[in-house]
Amino acid sequence: MASKQNKTTLFVDEKLLALEKDGLYRSLKTVSVSGPLATVNGRKAIHLCSNDYLGLSQDKRVVQAAVRTLRQVSQCSSRLIAGNDPFITKLEDMLARHRRTESALVYPTGYAANLGAVTALADKNTTIFSDELNHASIIDACKLSGARIEVFAHNDTAHLENLVSKAAGRKIAITEGIFSMDGDSADIVKICRIAEKYDALTIVDDAHGDFIFGPKFAGVPAKFGAKVDVHISSMSKGLGCFGGYVATSAKIRELLVNTSRQFIYTSALPDYLCAAAVAAVPLAKRGNLQKRLFENIRQFSSQLKKHGFTLGNSSSQIMPVMVGDEKKAVTFSEELLKNGVFAQAVRYPTVKRGSARLRVSLTAMHEKMHIDAATAAFEKAGRKTGII
Repeated sequence: MASKQNKTTLFVDEKLLALEKDGLYRSLKTVSVSGPLATVNGRKAIHLCSNDYLGLSQDKRVVQAAVRTLRQVSQCSSRLIAGNDPFITKLEDMLARHRRTESALVYPTGYAANLGAVTALADKNTTIFSDELNHASIIDACKLSGARIEVFAHNDTAHLENLVSKAAGRKIAITEGIFSMDGDSADIVKICRIAEKYDALTIVDDAHGDFIFGPKFAGVPAKFGAKVDVHISSMSKGLGCFGGYVATSAKIRELLVNTSRQFIYTSALPDYLCAAAVAAVPLAKRGNLQKRLFENIRQFSSQLKKHGFTLGNSSSQIMPVMVGDEKKAVTFSEELLKNGVFAQAVRYPTVKRGSARLRVSLTAMHEKMHIDAATAAFEKAGRKTGII
């Protein structure tokens, strides 16, 4: 029996057709991961899409910590009702020490952490100054807060200062530490100087810099010696676990516990996931995995550049292989998979129209043979699709 056609179904059909026409249609792939490799829709490939930068999600010690703690699937409650397991508070103490702050608050995801912090700290009497390339979770958080939003050109601190200097009332400057689709670093020192000069609160989403950069791998602000008011991060990147957190002052944490809807009205992060993170933190801070990661970055980027690929301004493990055209980026990704490499095409609205790219992310798990094989596949697919 055919589905009834009405305004809603026609709207859905038209939207899907438009996405397909513009090269923006997306579909889910079935992915099974094993170390630096993956089986994608039944095809084995070198995995270049993972944010498991240090490989800790597959570390036996981390997995065993989760298994030992697994008494129940979930606390089945919000933390303010009955879900505040001791492992959560233990993890928060570790994360606060890690980020050198008074306290930390764990959220179920990094997305929720951004929404939770920004919406609690901003209101209609606040102006938020947001980098134009900030992650979607930051953009959504700013909109949801009801604050006035001023977007400054990417990493353009002169533009930021011009905007901040003209604003009245409460002010917040927010940026990513390492930008998730470009791999470059925020000019965090200048941003913090401007914020201090004009009495603005600073928020940094350091999901992709956390446990990778800085003294004791405490992130991008630590790397540059910048004093930030609110640190937001994900535990599913460098730490290889799950969840998000906010590290900040004790007073701001108290405010979040009392007013952050994304914290109050959701179930707690399961205790076994907290136990996994507790086990992963000391492993991430040893430094041996970061050393391997940065050697892989050096090898991969130098080989791709020799083949004529453009990698943007990346200074991290995230390398955008620039393509431009959305449909061509999809074709390039498909051709790579045929040649044994899994690298996803990233398109609008994740990035600007006409700036499609393959987002490559390296890990400490990759070995020289994986990098050599992957770069050879890139050259072959790049020449066949006209990228190089």
